[in-house]
Amino acid sequence: MASSFEKFQRRRVISSYFSVVLCIFIVLTLLGALGLFVINTDKISGYVKEQIPMSVYFKSDANDSITTAFGTRLKNSKFVKSYEFVSKEEGAKNNPDIMEGYDGVLDANPLPDSYSIYLKSDYVQKDSIKEIELQLREDLSVGDVVYERELVELANENIAKISYWILIVSGVLAVVAMLLINSALRLSIYSHRFTIKTMQMVGATKSFIRRPYVWKGIKLGLIGAILSIGVLMYLVYWVDGEFPVLNIWEDWQKTAIVLGGVLGFGILIAAISTFFATQRFLNLRTDDLY
Repeated sequence: MASSFEKFQRRRVISSYFSVVLCIFIVLTLLGALGLFVINTDKISGYVKEQIPMSVYFKSDANDSITTAFGTRLKNSKFVKSYEFVSKEEGAKNNPDIMEGYDGVLDANPLPDSYSIYLKSDYVQKDSIKEIELQLREDLSVGDVVYERELVELANENIAKISYWILIVSGVLAVVAMLLINSALRLSIYSHRFTIKTMQMVGATKSFIRRPYVWKGIKLGLIGAILSIGVLMYLVYWVDGEFPVLNIWEDWQKTAIVLGGVLGFGILIAAISTFFATQRFLNLRTDDLY
């Protein structure tokens, strides 16, 4: 019977420790992911802006020499990230729905030659992109310049709003993290409340009683933080693989600060929560333990 009871108690303790580590791991991973997003906001914003195309359509009388010269001009332009020439034939292949409306009506391809231009992120601003549009329209061979004005405004406004709300969510999540981790640690220490009170009754000081529990909390916090850091490092590796242009590891100092913050926060919150959870049972009367 004693052996079975000891096994039950051991499983119960292990289960409570597992719950604490899992809670710390989940919370720290969420906080760390938000932190990584915040420090890379400029890169993410730049990446989004540089995916917005500006299409330059030529007049029907523009020949190959004109379009080639225009491409050379784009190559030497400080505001161009990349560009692609789209011939009228390629335009017809890329827009079959448009061409269907002209079947049997026109013998020739009505689509003009064009360039798809992707601007550097610094120039994807309302005023800057307007100046670039006017500059391109000055070319007599250019028939039209088209880009999504609303998308440009959204890209600039929403990134700032998202960053602002992420900071708020991070703050709220940090408070929730403290409450959840504190609650999980209190539950794990609850099963030791009689041991704590017995040690106190035989003359052990509060600091002596608290010490092993605080160290246990620090170890659990460390385990949860290390697991979280492992997941976050894999997340960074995956993002860099899927979106090489972001190159998050390039700013490894900032990434290291976030990961170090995750480690420090996990240890600190576990130590503080364990301290107060143990202190609570030390301050209770014996009758209140039941």
